[in-house]
Amino acid sequence: MSARLSSSRDDAVAGGSSPVTHQTHNDGSQKVATKSVVSNYKGFVAGVFSGIAKLSVGHPFDTIKVRLQTAEKKRFNGPLDCLLQTLRKEGARGLYKGATPPLLGWMAMDSVMLGSLTLYRRLLHENVFTNPMLRPTKSAAELAKEKLPTVGHGIAGIMAGSTVSFIAAPVEHVKARLQIQYAAHKKDRLYSGPIDCTKKIFKTHGIRGVYHGLCATLIFRSFFFFWWGSYDIITRAFQRRTSLSTPAINFWAGGLSAQIFWLTSYPSDVIKQRIMTDPLGGALNDGTPRFRHWKDAAVTVYTESGWRGYWRGFLPCFLRAFPANAMALLAFEGVMRALPD
Repeated sequence: MSARLSSSRDDAVAGGSSPVTHQTHNDGSQKVATKSVVSNYKGFVAGVFSGIAKLSVGHPFDTIKVRLQTAEKKRFNGPLDCLLQTLRKEGARGLYKGATPPLLGWMAMDSVMLGSLTLYRRLLHENVFTNPMLRPTKSAAELAKEKLPTVGHGIAGIMAGSTVSFIAAPVEHVKARLQIQYAAHKKDRLYSGPIDCTKKIFKTHGIRGVYHGLCATLIFRSFFFFWWGSYDIITRAFQRRTSLSTPAINFWAGGLSAQIFWLTSYPSDVIKQRIMTDPLGGALNDGTPRFRHWKDAAVTVYTESGWRGYWRGFLPCFLRAFPANAMALLAFEGVMRALPD
């Protein structure tokens, strides 16, 4: 998830701003409501272009990352070798295997992610951090002036990450299975595409099969605490110490906080990918399942490669984090400005 926060919505979602936006009910309430609807429409359309930009820049890095995370140790000598082998055997299209599910699901995931993040920030601000019953030593006037603290942003990140996991898990599951199909020709692959993959998994293993890896996804996205907590810290620092514009602060804070997120969460992502690409077995005839629980996959990674195994594929992921989020932000802001109010 990226920090694609439009400057027109800074009061609602920017790290250094109050998370609560109040509407004044007066004679202009009809205009406020109409403008709100238009803003939602603009965000919806801009989110499509943002998702396309992020996927275009980031998906090749993601394919290399997933292959390094899940392949046998001897298959690739490193990120560059994986890239060259993919291009040589499968062409440039090989780098975009599994791109359709995240492209189609990104708009929904961003909508749920940013929408729920804003909601949870407001709820935490009103009911926890400025609740007079929980903060009896401060007056109501003092509490009203307080902004949501960094820990509140982090907790809201965990809650939003858990919420969006129920959309992200099946999308990432299908994407991962398509990414590890190394055959250059479709006829040699188990799945011909995302729809075929989803149909076969659902037919053989039902909804549980489609949501294979949900628990691992929830664990991985709990690290959103560090993403949105660091986003708030970096935003506040830029606001205090620089004269950068709000879009520029969003750009740098979004890219840097994304890298902090990956530094803290990457081992859990490796485990998640191993679980999501583990054979499902049964009538699907894709092999014998290895991991019954999250712990089994975590232990196996260590047994096979030691602590280094938890960081396989990290370089392409880390290199991807900043430019992918930066391009997504630029596309989002550009489309938001271009669309009529």
